[in-house]
Amino acid sequence: MCHDHDSRPPAPPRSGKVAERGLLTLTATDGNQLSAAYAAPAITPRGGVVVLPDVRGLHPYYVALAERFAEAGLAAVAIDYFGRTAGLAGTGTREEEFDWQSQIPQTTETGIDADIVAGIEYLRSRTAPDLPVVTVGFCFGGSNSWRQSGGSLDLAGCAGFYGRPSMVGEAATRAAKPTVMLIAGADAATPVEDQRALAETMRAAGAEVDDVVYDGAPHSFFDRAFDEWADVCQDAWQHVLALTDRVAAR
Repeated sequence: MCHDHDSRPPAPPRSGKVAERGLLTLTATDGNQLSAAYAAPAITPRGGVVVLPDVRGLHPYYVALAERFAEAGLAAVAIDYFGRTAGLAGTGTREEEFDWQSQIPQTTETGIDADIVAGIEYLRSRTAPDLPVVTVGFCFGGSNSWRQSGGSLDLAGCAGFYGRPSMVGEAATRAAKPTVMLIAGADAATPVEDQRALAETMRAAGAEVDDVVYDGAPHSFFDRAFDEWADVCQDAWQHVLALTDRVAAR
């Protein structure tokens, strides 16, 4: 897994008031109900973010991250992957003892994409029908976020932390949406060279790819508790917010 149950995301480099935050249930077009967390800024959002969690689904780290995006001026919704197989999260978020190991193999790209669409539609229903939306994912979610660059969902871009190129698959050869890849230099799960090779494949397909390697940084470095990686966390925020600024300007 990416972040433990007590982890929380670092603060963004720009911060404003959050007007709304809360847990909710979304319904995908296939009827699946999924747990989610929404947060909105006090100002009119210039863009939206669908947060794709790691293998643990909607645990508190990602609820807090949705609020961090709202602080940065973006409407955000973090979604859970397991409505089809485990039902709704009983308390609104996944508990520390949640058996994600048995649930992850049951997920499908089709189901995940349908749930992302539910997130996109919710963000636009709360803001504007033409709101530019990006995905931002972590580990399992990072892989699925990068995969969106070659997908057909109505997204303006995608960003991912410490994803697995093998999970992106042949979608990389169709990549077209602006993509940000935040790569942990000391990630034991995925070699840096594999992630850099993925970036080149996506560029060859026509996508704008911003790939950055943080030398020595471990998998799950994006954590406010890691004081030694505070500067890296701020730089990662800058890359993600640069993507949201770019797509909003378009």
